[in-house]
Amino acid sequence: MESKGQHVHRRWNPLRRSWVLVSPHRTERPWQGEVGQKAAPQAVSHDPNCYLCPGNKRAGGAVNPAYEGVFTFVNDYAALLPDPVEAAEASSSPLLLAEPVRGLCKVLCYHPDHSLTLARMTREEIRPVVDAWTQQYIQIGSLGWIEYVQIFENRGAMMGASNPHPHGQIWSTGFVPDEPAAETESQREHLARTGHCLLCDYVAVERADGQRVVFENDHFTALVPWWAVWPFEVLLVSRRHAGTLPEFSNDERDGLADALKRLTTRYDNLFETSFPYTMGFHQSPTTGNEHPEWHFHAHFYPPLLRSATVRKFMVGFEMLGMPQRDITPEGAAQRLRDCSEEHFWPRS
Repeated sequence: MESKGQHVHRRWNPLRRSWVLVSPHRTERPWQGEVGQKAAPQAVSHDPNCYLCPGNKRAGGAVNPAYEGVFTFVNDYAALLPDPVEAAEASSSPLLLAEPVRGLCKVLCYHPDHSLTLARMTREEIRPVVDAWTQQYIQIGSLGWIEYVQIFENRGAMMGASNPHPHGQIWSTGFVPDEPAAETESQREHLARTGHCLLCDYVAVERADGQRVVFENDHFTALVPWWAVWPFEVLLVSRRHAGTLPEFSNDERDGLADALKRLTTRYDNLFETSFPYTMGFHQSPTTGNEHPEWHFHAHFYPPLLRSATVRKFMVGFEMLGMPQRDITPEGAAQRLRDCSEEHFWPRS
């Protein structure tokens, strides 16, 4: 249903304080560009060549234990290292700045079964993953020098995942990265100006409007944000004002597991494919300071646009000018609402 906003216009993102161009008429243009391959769910529960399957040797030489649930380990090829390094070489120009950084990168395997994804796991299997994310946030954040714990998942080869085994990553940094730093400032400014939480106010507006809400449970709202850049982008927001995973009750953790299951299943059913995406949780920094402005949420950025094989490219004007989208957020939300929550590929 493309009932609103069919004219060319731009929309404001109050979290990032930036604009996105919306051009609905471009969905009618012919496509003679790249066509990818449809991704079917994995067929084998244990792949002897997979670096993440239980009992297998990883590329770095370590051997995985015969794990039966969630398994976490330090990334063998980490982008950030925990050991302090010497100061970067000084530059004579203030335009050539560099500084040393520290961090800790971990891999979190969701399940020993190689064939699964969040969409094909049960709620009861996803809940231990939620608990593991929570424990990792607490443990890593308590190290004293970590300022941000970024939990995320790259799902599918189209999003650069190097391994199809069900897993995500945790990159923790001795600084607050750009995206959560910008969201911190936006939420802080809104709280100072209005006395309200930015996302509490925003979710109330979306729930009253209803056009962009995909589904809700008692504890989370899934919606295509007003400012969505990616075609079927979703913002998953806690109904209660809480800044971090550890603040959630047992019922809310169940609610998060339920929301992840329902959303990823709808994604797979949209084009009957193992739907690619980048997903990540944004929550309070671990700087030791109070962050009353922060409201827990997850961003889902899936690239598929027209089908299981045609994706959205962020090139040209998007890279040089500003983000642009073809289908309206209202139309995307309607299509996701119309999807079944029974997975198209039954689990044997």
